[in-house]
Amino acid sequence: MTERITINPTICHGKPVIAGSRVLVSTLLGALAGGDSADQVLEDYPNITREDIAAALSFASELSDFQESSYEAVA
Repeated sequence: MTERITINPTICHGKPVIAGSRVLVSTLLGALAGGDSADQVLEDYPNITREDIAAALSFASELSDFQESSYEAVA
Protein backbone atom coordinates (compact mmCIF):
# COMPACT_ATOMS: atom_id res chain seq x y z
CA MET A 1 0.00 0.00 0.00
CA THR A 2 2.48 2.61 1.21
CA GLU A 3 5.83 2.54 2.93
CA ARG A 4 4.04 2.97 6.28
CA ILE A 5 0.92 0.83 5.75
CA THR A 6 1.01 -2.71 4.47
CA ILE A 7 -1.50 -5.40 3.67
CA ASN A 8 -0.21 -8.95 3.79
CA PRO A 9 -2.48 -11.99 3.97
CA THR A 10 -0.12 -13.65 6.47
CA ILE A 11 -0.21 -10.72 8.92
CA CYS A 12 -3.41 -9.99 10.87
CA HIS A 13 -5.53 -11.82 8.30
CA GLY A 14 -4.63 -9.31 5.59
CA LYS A 15 -5.97 -6.26 7.38
CA PRO A 16 -4.05 -2.99 6.90
CA VAL A 17 -1.34 -2.57 9.55
CA ILE A 18 1.44 -0.14 10.31
CA ALA A 19 4.48 -1.49 8.48
CA GLY A 20 6.78 -3.55 10.66
CA SER A 21 4.12 -4.06 13.31
CA ARG A 22 0.83 -5.78 13.97
CA VAL A 23 -0.90 -2.53 14.89
CA LEU A 24 -4.08 -2.37 12.84
CA VAL A 25 -4.87 0.87 11.05
CA SER A 26 -8.46 0.41 12.21
CA THR A 27 -7.29 0.29 15.84
CA LEU A 28 -5.51 3.63 15.49
CA LEU A 29 -8.45 5.21 13.70
CA GLY A 30 -10.86 3.88 16.30
CA ALA A 31 -8.78 5.31 19.12
CA LEU A 32 -8.63 8.71 17.45
CA ALA A 33 -12.35 8.65 16.61
CA GLY A 34 -13.05 7.71 20.21
CA GLY A 35 -11.37 10.86 21.45
CA ASP A 36 -7.83 9.74 22.16
CA SER A 37 -5.19 12.30 21.26
CA ALA A 38 -2.24 11.44 19.05
CA ASP A 39 -0.08 11.62 22.18
CA GLN A 40 -2.28 9.06 23.93
CA VAL A 41 -2.12 6.74 20.92
CA LEU A 42 1.67 7.05 20.82
CA GLU A 43 1.83 6.24 24.51
CA ASP A 44 -0.39 3.16 24.02
CA TYR A 45 1.60 2.01 20.95
CA PRO A 46 5.22 3.09 21.53
CA ASN A 47 6.44 1.30 18.38
CA ILE A 48 4.58 3.69 16.05
CA THR A 49 5.30 7.30 15.14
CA ARG A 50 3.34 10.46 14.40
CA GLU A 51 4.07 9.80 10.74
CA ASP A 52 2.37 6.40 11.09
CA ILE A 53 -0.72 8.08 12.54
CA ALA A 54 -0.71 10.57 9.67
CA ALA A 55 -0.42 7.69 7.19
CA ALA A 56 -3.39 5.93 8.82
CA LEU A 57 -5.47 9.09 8.52
CA SER A 58 -4.41 9.54 4.92
CA PHE A 59 -5.27 5.91 4.18
CA ALA A 60 -8.76 6.41 5.63
CA SER A 61 -9.19 9.60 3.66
CA GLU A 62 -8.30 7.87 0.41
CA LEU A 63 -10.71 5.02 1.13
CA SER A 64 -13.56 7.42 1.83
CA ASP A 65 -12.96 9.49 -1.32
CA PHE A 66 -15.07 7.62 -3.78
CA GLN A 67 -16.81 8.89 -6.88
CA GLU A 68 -20.37 8.04 -7.65
CA SER A 69 -20.82 6.71 -11.15
CA SER A 70 -23.75 5.39 -13.06
CA TYR A 71 -23.63 2.16 -14.97
CA GLU A 72 -25.87 1.34 -17.85
CA ALA A 73 -26.90 -2.21 -18.50
CA VAL A 74 -25.46 -3.61 -21.68
CA ALA A 75 -28.10 -5.35 -23.77
